[in-house]
Amino acid sequence: MNLIPNNKLLDLTGKTVIVTGGTAGIGFGITSRLAEAGANVVVANRNVDEATKAIEELTQKGFKVKAVKADVSQESEVKNLMEETVKLFGSLDILVNNAGVFPFTLLADLTSEQFDKVIGINLRGVFLTMKYASEVMIKHGHGGKIINITSIDATHPSMAGLAAYDASKHGVWGFTKNAALELAKHNIWVNAVAPGGIMTQGVAAMQSGGKVTSIERNPEPPKMEVAMGRMGVPDDIGKVALFLASDMSSYMTGSQIIVDGGYLLK
Repeated sequence: MNLIPNNKLLDLTGKTVIVTGGTAGIGFGITSRLAEAGANVVVANRNVDEATKAIEELTQKGFKVKAVKADVSQESEVKNLMEETVKLFGSLDILVNNAGVFPFTLLADLTSEQFDKVIGINLRGVFLTMKYASEVMIKHGHGGKIINITSIDATHPSMAGLAAYDASKHGVWGFTKNAALELAKHNIWVNAVAPGGIMTQGVAAMQSGGKVTSIERNPEPPKMEVAMGRMGVPDDIGKVALFLASDMSSYMTGSQIIVDGGYLLK
């Protein structure tokens, strides 16, 4: 058996990656780490201006990053995302499903429109991207990696007001495990990362009472008690995504890595 040298285990040179919602928060942390590892990264985002700003920052560092406008809940846009990625870089090796929304809304106030939006982006989006990304990977015959960003709420509810979000993330975790069974014969590994509280721009704005476009402040979420004494940062998730995208995780599929600073222990 030929062992991959340590200095090559995290090398993604020549690999092509899609990161949905890859221009801010956790997504940007993931995009940055995978691009630094040498991958060609396509970030899929609904906001063109936000994507352009993020791309400029990363390309200035010499990273190979492109943006494609896509709403992952729309099948035609997901198909176009896959086609554009292959046009840009010739292949698709790694998919990271990070796009998601998390409105804090009590069940009594939750509308069907809000519920459908959460399920549409968080769960239907994962189904669509996995379906069409795996088709490309199977067609090219090189195998691949799929990494779904779930949440600690995929294992245990963290607070009231997240019923729709929790339903979507439980669904993603179940979808991850079943797809891992189906796709292993094609050398496609499917795993998940379950973040705890991560200090992103949206969370910071929420805590300070500022305007947040993707988080509804009803009710105010309680402060988190984390064993490690701090909230996470996007790079904490980026590093774990890099591990799963690389040869370091060569014998893992259908697994979920919890990255929460020990919050669930509390």
